[in-house]
Amino acid sequence: MNLRSTDITLTAMNAALYASIGLVVYFLLPVLTPTVGGVRFWPVVIIPATFALLFGPFVGGVGAAIGIFISDVLIHGDPFLSLTVGVPANLVAFGLIGYLAQKKLSWKKTFVGLGTGVAILATLAYLVITPQNVIAYFGVTLDQAFWSILVVLIVFIVSYLIVVITGLVWPKWRSYGAAAVVGAVCGSAIIGVGIWAYTQFFSLPAAIGGAHNLPYFAGLILFAWTFATEIPFMVLIVPPIAEACYLAFPSLKFYKKELDKK
Repeated sequence: MNLRSTDITLTAMNAALYASIGLVVYFLLPVLTPTVGGVRFWPVVIIPATFALLFGPFVGGVGAAIGIFISDVLIHGDPFLSLTVGVPANLVAFGLIGYLAQKKLSWKKTFVGLGTGVAILATLAYLVITPQNVIAYFGVTLDQAFWSILVVLIVFIVSYLIVVITGLVWPKWRSYGAAAVVGAVCGSAIIGVGIWAYTQFFSLPAAIGGAHNLPYFAGLILFAWTFATEIPFMVLIVPPIAEACYLAFPSLKFYKKELDKK
């Protein structure tokens, strides 16, 4: 990969905005960032997703990895947890988004592939995330557990439908919609498995609950929570932001052409 000084600058901007805005939202508007099992509700993922879409995998992935490390250390204070879970999850998720968004994906294959993947994930969530497991993990009532599971399943299905509808109405965003789902699935899986594995050997920081030796199903719950709370923002908000950026800064289209050649 031939990096230009522009790529380094954009990567630094991505990291700085991701970390700073995330910290502002977390500390000044905590009601907007509830935490489940150490994983924050994190709508600020629209920042690295936008950078990944506009400027490619290196700017998106590396910038996100640096940004999440800074915010993790300042929020929960455990750099090892961030380096083993948060950093690789963000690097992979937004790197994939930046890479796949530039590809001319077959719409039929994408439609079938995403549909199959979402069906598998929804079925797995239904089988593993039982009301009893949710009650045991979160200490909620049976009704709350039932509605939590239903919301997760709905988000899986609705996210798929949004990607399909977006691809039909705005064909130029088809590849990005598919890329967002693939990136979110991979990043969320790393977080779910990573936090579960981490707690088998260490305790989570006290700032995010201090859990230790989480049960196996906690990994899938964290995966579902991460995916469900991030993908709607990436699919619905990022394309309009990118469109506005192209209108405001026409030179970005030349940058995109350069990415397409790589």
